[in-house]
Amino acid sequence: MIRRGLLIVLALLAAPSTAQDSTPPYWASIASGEAMTRAGPGRNYPGIWLYKRRDLPVRVLKVYENWRLIEDPDGAKGWMLVSLMSSQRTGLVRPGEPRAVHEKKASASRVAYLAEPGVVGKLDECDGDWCRIGIGKRQGWIRQNDLYGVGAGESWQD
Repeated sequence: MIRRGLLIVLALLAAPSTAQDSTPPYWASIASGEAMTRAGPGRNYPGIWLYKRRDLPVRVLKVYENWRLIEDPDGAKGWMLVSLMSSQRTGLVRPGEPRAVHEKKASASRVAYLAEPGVVGKLDECDGDWCRIGIGKRQGWIRQNDLYGVGAGESWQD
């Protein structure tokens, strides 16, 4: 019983560090309901911004020990503690008109619903043109260029 508990604790401790060991730049998201960015990589630096939006996609620009220099969708930069971040890929619907979320990854497929600008969804995969997105309990395919949180032409799958 103790051994099993120890294995679970070790697995949980290992997950955040391995999830954030990528070479920058790379995409991540905010894991915490409240996450502070700072002027430098340490708690002794002044706070810049308090994010209160879990799953917001951010671009990691630099790595320093347990800190990451991030850029948010508005272009603001600051240092965030890695434990406040997740490797879960998310996408933010870009400003402008509501974007179509299709049943299939084809413009001719049926539109399942419209996603309002500023909505954040979890991404399962992107093929360079389309991303499979989950917004709440709804799933579908959205054009990759309609999202912040995925590079142009980037393809990947979980």
